[in-house]
Amino acid sequence: MAGAAAAGSHAGDDLSLPFAVEALDVRGRVVRLGPALDAVLARHNYPPAVSRVVGEAMALTVLLGSALKLEGRFQLQTRSSGPVNMIVVDFDAPDRVRACARFDAEAVAAAAAAGETATGALLGNGHLAMTIDQGSHASRYQGIVPLEGQSLEECAHTYFQQSEQIPTLVRLAVGEEMTLQSPNGRYYRAGGLMVQFMPHSADRLRQADLSPGDAPTGHQIAAGVEDEAWNEARLLAETTEAHELLDPLLPSEQLLYRLYHERGVRVFPAQPVREACQCSRERIMGMLGGFSRQERADMVGDDGRIGVTCEFCSRHYDLDPGQVEAEIAAAALADSDEGGERDA
Repeated sequence: MAGAAAAGSHAGDDLSLPFAVEALDVRGRVVRLGPALDAVLARHNYPPAVSRVVGEAMALTVLLGSALKLEGRFQLQTRSSGPVNMIVVDFDAPDRVRACARFDAEAVAAAAAAGETATGALLGNGHLAMTIDQGSHASRYQGIVPLEGQSLEECAHTYFQQSEQIPTLVRLAVGEEMTLQSPNGRYYRAGGLMVQFMPHSADRLRQADLSPGDAPTGHQIAAGVEDEAWNEARLLAETTEAHELLDPLLPSEQLLYRLYHERGVRVFPAQPVREACQCSRERIMGMLGGFSRQERADMVGDDGRIGVTCEFCSRHYDLDPGQVEAEIAAAALADSDEGGERDA
C-alpha cells in the first residue's frame, strides 16, 4: 500500500515530528499514522475493537521508538488475561514498524456487545514490557509495567515514573475515516502526543515520593511540589483532544502551535514511518536453529515440508527439511571455526 496512493492517506501521515519548548524545558513528539497502521489492520482483518487497541499500541511504540538514534529496536509487548491477550509491536530504527495481536474472538465479540471495549477492559490483567535493544555495542534494557485494567496512556505514565523517572504525559487516539476508496469502506488512523520534562538541573526532575504504605498514626507524608514549568506544559498538553490527533486537515505543526505558541515551540525535521516486516529466510533459519533436531523433525508436515508463517506479515516460508538440516549444520560448523580462530 503506497503512501501516496493509499485510500484515505494524507501528507502528514506516517510521520513522527520531534519538538521542543525550551522556555518550559520540555521535549516531545507528535505521531500520525495512516497507511502504515491501515496496512497492518487490513492484512489481519482484526475486529474493530482489536484494531483500536493495536492502533494505540502502534502509536505509543512509534512515539517511544522514534527516539532511538541511527539503529536499534524498540519493542512493546503485552501479555494479559483479557480478550486481547497479546500484542507485539516492533519499531526498527530509523523508520520500520510492524505489529500483531492475539485475541479470543468470542470474548472480543461478547465485550463489544456489552460495550466493554475500553483498552483496559480488553487487555485485562497481566504485564506490559518495553524493550530497547541497540545492538551488540550496548546493553539490552527492559522495563515492565503491570496491567491492571488501565489504558496504555496510564501504562506509559507508570513506566516513565518508575523506570525513567522523567515526568511524561502521553495522549493516544485511534479513529476510523470513512472512504469509498477502501474495500471495506473504512480507513484507520492513529495519533499520539508525548511531552517530557527535561530540565538541565537534576533537582528540578525530582517528583513526589511514592507512598510508604502503612505509616504510623500522625506521620505526615510530604507532598511533592511540581515544577511550575512542567505543570504549565502538562496542563496545556492535557487539553489535546482525540479529534485533534486524528484530523488530517490539522498538521502536527499547527497542533503544537495551538498548544505552545505563547512559549515558543520549535519543531525539528519529521521522521517518516513505514510498515515493514523484518522477517526473512535467514531469520527463519536462525529461529529453527534454536530448536533440537528432533523438534525440527516434529515440525515436518504431511507434505514432507516445514512450513513457517510470519505472525506479523503472514508471509509463508515453505522449507525442505533436508536443506534446513544441511544449512543449520553448516552454520554451526562456521561458528565453531570462527571460535577456534579467536581462541588461537
